[in-house]
Amino acid sequence: MLDLMTPAGSGPALEPLAGATRHRLTAGAWVDLLPGWLHGSDAVFETLLGIDWRAERRKMYDGVVDVPRLLRWFGAGEPLPHPALVEARSALNAHYAPELGEEFVTAGMCLYRDGRDSVAWHGDTIGRSASEDTMVAIVSVGSPRNLLLRPRAGGRETLRFPLGHGDLIVMGGSCQRTWEHAVPKTARGVGPRISVQFRPRGVA
Repeated sequence: MLDLMTPAGSGPALEPLAGATRHRLTAGAWVDLLPGWLHGSDAVFETLLGIDWRAERRKMYDGVVDVPRLLRWFGAGEPLPHPALVEARSALNAHYAPELGEEFVTAGMCLYRDGRDSVAWHGDTIGRSASEDTMVAIVSVGSPRNLLLRPRAGGRETLRFPLGHGDLIVMGGSCQRTWEHAVPKTARGVGPRISVQFRPRGVA
């Protein structure tokens, strides 16, 4: 599907982050949402499809299973595979660093090839985010998939954010500790989607 928000022949461009809408959650958690933040995201998507994606296997119960998505991690200082992502990280740092107190330095990427690929309920609590408030900024390119959020304590309706084609969501405050998120499998015919997760140092 073409990114209809981008005129023919123009390159990727970013909407001002001042247009993001903040949703206050429980227990000091929040999410900022800005649909269509990255215009021209299809060009970024096509480039990212060609990077050196890695299939991983993980131990689960008494066996080892395939991780149901492809992964690529870009550590601090590692060049990002598209200049629009460099620009995106710079814009996020300019906007959020005063509130966060530090910059986004790493970029984890997930490729959901079709509706069979998914990620289970979890919080990004490996590292400092297990005990400290932090932020994770996710840019989604390709076909939309639902990102679900629910409080760890239960008792509230699950939130659903269909993300793709340059949409941005930023999870902040206590979100990684007090809420969980997931991308569930779907039987609907969906195209591939890539999420790019910008994180501060020591958050995974």
